Amino acid sequence: MLDAAEKVCGGDRWAAARLADCSDRLDEPLRIAIAGSLKAGKSTLLNAMVGQDIAPTDATECTRVVTWYRRGVNPKVTARYDGERSAGIPVLRRNGHLTFDFGDLTADRVDRLDVEWPARALRSMTIIDTPGTASLSRDVSALTVDMLTPEDGESGADAVVYLLRTLTSTDTAFLSRIGESIGGESGPLGVVGVVSRADEVGAGRVDAMMSAKQVAARFATELERTGLCQAVVPVAGLLALGARTLRQVEYSAFVALAAVAPEELSLAMLSTDRFVRPETPLPVEPGLRAELLDRFGMYGIRMAVTLIRLGTPDSPTLATELVDRSGLTELRQIIDVQFGQRADQLKTHTALIALERILTHYDSAETEELRKATARMLADVHGFAELRLLGKLRTGGVQLPPQDRDDLQRIIGGSGIEPWARLGIAPDDSVDLHRKAAMEAVRRWRTRAAHPLFDRPTAVACTVAARSAEGILAELDSQ
Repeated sequence: MLDAAEKVCGGDRWAAARLADCSDRLDEPLRIAIAGSLKAGKSTLLNAMVGQDIAPTDATECTRVVTWYRRGVNPKVTARYDGERSAGIPVLRRNGHLTFDFGDLTADRVDRLDVEWPARALRSMTIIDTPGTASLSRDVSALTVDMLTPEDGESGADAVVYLLRTLTSTDTAFLSRIGESIGGESGPLGVVGVVSRADEVGAGRVDAMMSAKQVAARFATELERTGLCQAVVPVAGLLALGARTLRQVEYSAFVALAAVAPEELSLAMLSTDRFVRPETPLPVEPGLRAELLDRFGMYGIRMAVTLIRLGTPDSPTLATELVDRSGLTELRQIIDVQFGQRADQLKTHTALIALERILTHYDSAETEELRKATARMLADVHGFAELRLLGKLRTGGVQLPPQDRDDLQRIIGGSGIEPWARLGIAPDDSVDLHRKAAMEAVRRWRTRAAHPLFDRPTAVACTVAARSAEGILAELDSQ
């Protein structure tokens, strides 16, 4: 399609540049943007996802600029400013936190920052950190809008992780714009909601994440009515980052705090001020207590102490347990299933949306035919239908019993896109067993699709499931 468009629009430098960008996108890692309101914890979550402190979190010029984080051999930061100009930006550490030194540049002159970093997580994805969507500066908010909802054939993000602290009309309106841009008329494909700074929902108590899960469920119910995102999960980003970068001295401090009588420690942790106060009698010096509070929060400290008292034996085990309880593990699983395993489909979808917009600038029989072909691909590609159905399954629009809904979600790739994961069998089972299970799935879902009492959305969902099973069968037959 891109090659055909290049021939039709041959000689036009504007189209050639955008078509080349679309072509390059297919060979690049998946682009995932992190968006949300001001102070929602976007940079902290990005650091937690990468497992390194690479994104500035303090409210400086850095957080007012769209920043692209890519895999690189050595750390390197480049500012793109004043249109076509660029300059290297020094990376500094101030008060223990990373920041970028803009020098004489101001954020309003910088179009974006390109950060290359030798992080393993960036091999499979490029992460885009965006300014707050509800920033006090309209120009700053507009940078995020322009990045996530590009026009004129520019390609932006393939998927979005949207951070929520409350669910406002601004959030729903912005999510709607993202969905239209990423999905076009075919609907949103890659949007996941996150209740950010989830530990603060329960005021840092040990059961804070339980409260946050209830909030996430409420947000999900409200968003599912409009189908604006495919999941909502709570994440305590500060704890996740602290756990992924846990130091031995911090583990030793948690062990010392765990040895304090529970009633005495509870009294010392009635407030953050009391916890770090020098006269508070604790076996950890005040400066280190302040560092623990800065890196883990009250919820993280309480959870670490509780886990050690329950028998967590060492620092790596504690780090793993804390990551799980931060909600990051669940988010990473969703990103892997919804985004990572479908990276080619999402990138193809992004390229097709951009191609469709490029072609609207031309009026000829050839470009009209290409526009129609692009629209057909966006509507007909089965992988896109699976992604849209995964989102609709959470809206309650598919009227199936719970067990059937779970089976449908699995067959369309909700637990992984490998054939064995879709069929619900072991990966080392024989090909004959795979084929038998796939045949049964085809018959089952074709029968349900023809059920006379099913409404149209449910029948369509069953048809999608049947096509997924047929695809598995075709794949097995080609081996």
